[in-house]
Amino acid sequence: MNRTEESLKAFVGIQRTSETLDRTVRKDSRKHGLNLNEFAVLELLLNKGPQPIQQIKEKILIASSSTTYLIDKLCEKGLVERIVNEQDRRIIRASLTPSGKELIERIFPSHAELIRESFDKLSDNELAQLRFLLKKMNGIDNK
Repeated sequence: MNRTEESLKAFVGIQRTSETLDRTVRKDSRKHGLNLNEFAVLELLLNKGPQPIQQIKEKILIASSSTTYLIDKLCEKGLVERIVNEQDRRIIRASLTPSGKELIERIFPSHAELIRESFDKLSDNELAQLRFLLKKMNGIDNK
């Protein structure tokens, strides 16, 4: 098999794996009344603390127009609140509410375990190698 054929097969394999993982985490998020992007925002705010809305868009890779809608929905659910910067009112940060923090702290451990289980077919060395190779493909320094 030549390099082009191998590349195409690798591409299809990555796509199938991505779809499988995506289905798994979407199903898990729905169990808690969240869509995948809502879950991603809650996880980001749990791990990184309050974030400017512009940075949320960049970190979870969604369209700018979708970010406002997403934050609106999380605010309506009482999980997130907007905090206006008093020095520069153009800067608005999203922060977990107490109920948002309680929810994500309660559901994240089982979510992380589900993801870990998704990689159980790989040895520790294979998992590390996979991470290395994905970083390499994405142009991220592996030092």
